Amino acid sequence: MTDQAVDTGGVRLSGTAAAERQFLGRTRELKELLADIERAGLDTIAGRKAPRARVLLIAGRAGSGRTALAEELVRQVADRYDGRVLRVRLSESDGTPVPVERAARELLAALDLPTPAGADQDDLSAALRTALADRKALLLLDDAVDAEQVDALLPDTPDCLAVAVSTGPLTGISDVRPCTIGGLDTKSALDLLTRSTGSVRITVDPCAAEGLVEECQGHPAALTLVGGWLAARPKAAVADVAKQLRAEGDDSTPLGRAFQLVHTSLPASAARTLRLLALAPAGLIDPHTASALAGCSVGSARATLDDFVGLGLLRAVPSPLPQYEVPGCLHPHLRALAEEQDRPAELQLARARMLERTVRLLQSCRAITETDSPEAREKLQGMPRSLRFPSPRAAEDWLRIRRPALLAAARLAVADGELDTLARRLMSQLVRTMVAHFGTQAAAPDLYGVHGLVLDVAERRELPREKAAALLNLGDLDAQTGRTAQALVRYREALDAGRSANDPYATGRAMESVGGAHLELGDYDRAADWFGRALAQRLARDERADAARLYGRIAAAQTFAGRYGEAQRGWRAAVAGYRKDGDVASQARALSELARVQEYAGRPEESLHTCHEALEWARRAEDVRLQAALQLRLADTLEHLGDPASAGLHRTAAERLLGEDPGDPDQADDTEHRANAYEIRSTSTKD
Repeated sequence: MTDQAVDTGGVRLSGTAAAERQFLGRTRELKELLADIERAGLDTIAGRKAPRARVLLIAGRAGSGRTALAEELVRQVADRYDGRVLRVRLSESDGTPVPVERAARELLAALDLPTPAGADQDDLSAALRTALADRKALLLLDDAVDAEQVDALLPDTPDCLAVAVSTGPLTGISDVRPCTIGGLDTKSALDLLTRSTGSVRITVDPCAAEGLVEECQGHPAALTLVGGWLAARPKAAVADVAKQLRAEGDDSTPLGRAFQLVHTSLPASAARTLRLLALAPAGLIDPHTASALAGCSVGSARATLDDFVGLGLLRAVPSPLPQYEVPGCLHPHLRALAEEQDRPAELQLARARMLERTVRLLQSCRAITETDSPEAREKLQGMPRSLRFPSPRAAEDWLRIRRPALLAAARLAVADGELDTLARRLMSQLVRTMVAHFGTQAAAPDLYGVHGLVLDVAERRELPREKAAALLNLGDLDAQTGRTAQALVRYREALDAGRSANDPYATGRAMESVGGAHLELGDYDRAADWFGRALAQRLARDERADAARLYGRIAAAQTFAGRYGEAQRGWRAAVAGYRKDGDVASQARALSELARVQEYAGRPEESLHTCHEALEWARRAEDVRLQAALQLRLADTLEHLGDPASAGLHRTAAERLLGEDPGDPDQADDTEHRANAYEIRSTSTKD
């Protein structure tokens, strides 16, 4: 299974990666932070109850160990907050700020609370504050860019504590004293080196080791890189690496010199692979990402990534799948080297290979759910083994674990403001795969973000056809998640965009969707009017199947409005349309609805005749559920007409169709309920 897309063997953690989880030094800083929790705030001193959570700030340069200090602090005080720790990163590995909306969604998801699709930043922030109002929670807000990000996520209760990590002070948040950290003390720095190199080389030449620590200014990330370099060279002395660091020049930072040392010591192919990792979405890498970027095999890519972990260039992410992360402090150096040493065309080609691989993995991930489709099975078998998943469950696990990287890939695909063919394919496959595995309702927040990306590019580039498609998709998500009024606004905007693009499909689809929104809102006259406009367009284009469906939708609106005569004419037109198109199943359903309206109109004999006709077409369509529903309707009608014996025969036939025991009255009631529910579902689905 190791050559398949999902490798359940897990991640091989090197000694360096495992050691990173053990905390070193910072005794003074920890003491100050713990004391700051107990310190009386300005509100307390003034005799007022603190209105919001206390904020502790840990400030320092990237790679200084600020996140490690925050994690250690959280570990020590978590019990005071019922062990509930919520974590979120507020910037990407390349320094791009994470929108507050996305951060709030992640925190709400960690609380197992729903996050409405399409909700804006203010709504999500309010939902988060409401969720935390009666909880004792500890928030770790890592890599904060500015005070606005932190402020929007703060609970309105003093029972919570927020630990923020940032480069500098968060001006604008009251009563916050930053704990600014620099390099490690000499003893802790030597201990960090010892973890990579072993104790012998440190104790043999302690002066050189202390000189190396001084050369690195106690910077943890620089010491980790230097330690990895020494670990890969058992015969090298500590004094050697100190000399080489000094030779790198005095203009760069200790981290920059240490990174340059490690990079120049790599073989050319490995150095190129390392530089290309700057293109990885959100700094998250798996063997497939590295394989596509470097143009090598998946196995070779994984071995290289594991080597990078040992050198301190990557962090292994604990996961059932092999996953790695570029440390945020190294990302600027990777990007600068890539721009300096690789041609723009090579970087563009590597990016395209990576996105293309992502598209193919998504295709494979979706295809494995379509086991009933011969075309999907054939397509899946035609894919290389390295792109195939061993089971639908493995595919879903991959999709769930790689979700942040996949969404970041979607953002990367349109980052240059273009919507080329590759970007379109990626967006399409991502949406379809998420729906296939998670369902529209569960995936709605992520889908909303993907369609929003397309809409943003379409508006900036003035692409009306793409704008119409994105607005229709967003409107559908709003409608499916109960935001019908918002959906109506989207559909109207999509109609305008479709007309600007002279796109008859988008225009007709938007008209029908506007009608559907009015129907959901109970405005049946407007619904019928908009369905009629869409019908006129379909008839003009001789699209018979769509026209038949729209006749049914008009009839449904007229039924709700109580205009049964017009509704009957509409369903008869739908029946005729389906008959001409040869759609037996839809013809049966339309006849079923016609029978329902005839019954509403007080014409039980006509309803009985139509129901028998619908039953015959349902048999031809081999639709057992619809047959059962029609048998039950016949039974009800016959009872109303005073023929209980015939009604009992039809009810027994319905129970037999659904495989129930006719002698159990409770099961018979359940049979009727499920058959009626199915009939409603089938009608709404077709409509």
